[in-house]
This record gives sequence, C-alpha cells and structure tokens, in this order.
Amino acid sequence: MTRIEQVLYTAKTHTTGGRDGNARSSDGRLDLKLSPPGGNGQGTNPEQLFAAGWSACFIGALGHAARAMKVQLPADLAVDAEVDLGTAGGAYLLQARLNVSLPGLEREVGQALIDAAHQTCPYSKLTRGNIHVELALAA
Repeated sequence: MTRIEQVLYTAKTHTTGGRDGNARSSDGRLDLKLSPPGGNGQGTNPEQLFAAGWSACFIGALGHAARAMKVQLPADLAVDAEVDLGTAGGAYLLQARLNVSLPGLEREVGQALIDAAHQTCPYSKLTRGNIHVELALAA
C-alpha cells in the first residue's frame, strides 16, 4: 500500500445518528440531514454523497489527463455517477457506474481521457479491486 508523503487537505466531519442523522464539517460548509436510501426522510444518504464526490473528483482527473494529452475539454462535460447499495451472500456491497459526457470530442480521444482519469482519480484508486465499477462514454 502506498502511503501519502504530503497531506494536501484533510476533511473533518462529525456525524451523529448514522443513516438517519446529521453530518457537519469542521468548517461548517457542510451541514446536512441524512436519511436512509429510498426512505421518506428529507436528507441525503452516503451513497449520494459518494457519487457526488467521485464524479467531481473524476472531472478533475479528466482535466489533468486532458492537459497531459494537450486536449481541450468541452465546457459542458459532465459525469453522471450511479452508486448502488446492495447485498450478496448476506453482505452489504456497493457498485458504481460513471457515465462520462464529453460532447464534441472524438470517441477514441474521449475514451483515452476516461481511461487516464480512472488511473489517477483518488476515488477510482480507492474502489479499484474493491467494488464493481463500469465506465461509459456517453454517445
């Protein structure tokens, strides 16, 4: 396992009540109600937060890959992340799909960007070999 040599940022949160509780960041920028997935609660859930964080990070990794490949990313690029919570063999598991929209780019260039981003994105590294992940370039 590779260890961090220089910490660039540390996110700190305080959560109470689990999936039916509250989460607040140490700087107060995040302060939200949590609700179980598919429930009637008014809050978000950990799977939505994970999907939002991963898709935002993946866009950053796409930018890094584009700079390395000297490719201009489209202004309207988007990543639609889907994170499933399910069970197998009595255990709870996650799986995910990242659907990447890179309008105006040739398909081969878009796929190369996605592949490179998936190698450098910290969230992708976190999930690699741990959960089933599908990457798709939107048509």
